Amino acid sequence: MIAPVPILTAEMIAQIEALAPRYPNRRALTLPALHIVHDALRQVPQQAVVEIAAVLGLAPAEVQDTLTFYQFFHQEKPHGKVRAFVCRSISCALRGGDHLLEHLCHKAGVKPYGTTADGELTIEPAECLGACDFAPCILANDDLLKNLTPESAEAALKQVQAKAT
Repeated sequence: MIAPVPILTAEMIAQIEALAPRYPNRRALTLPALHIVHDALRQVPQQAVVEIAAVLGLAPAEVQDTLTFYQFFHQEKPHGKVRAFVCRSISCALRGGDHLLEHLCHKAGVKPYGTTADGELTIEPAECLGACDFAPCILANDDLLKNLTPESAEAALKQVQAKAT
């Protein structure tokens, strides 16, 4: 049997290990480790789950449990270079968040949770971004886009995409 090609790089493992002193035990590193891998790969494939478990001294099922608890992580295929969470909480919905989601998906040619064919943009609904006073809003990578119309959202996403390139 041929051993699988490792997913975790030495850099990813070093980042995980560098965080260890901040946490009371290795199990507490699970979520930060998943974020490190997800940020690097835009997904956490099954082999990475096994490798994270080995680094942390845990069973792969423990890492998988954490991974699947959160909606944030992609496992089957990578998300786009820009990941746009369109808020649809009550405040955003009342101010057009659902229409905003529909409009952006239509323009990008994807359904919610879909990624454009070029791998540049993933559009996902979000239950709450905690920015109700700026409704409707989008979290695009690390940028909170506020008080959006369909047109201003398109323009703002293009700026975020330009930064991500």
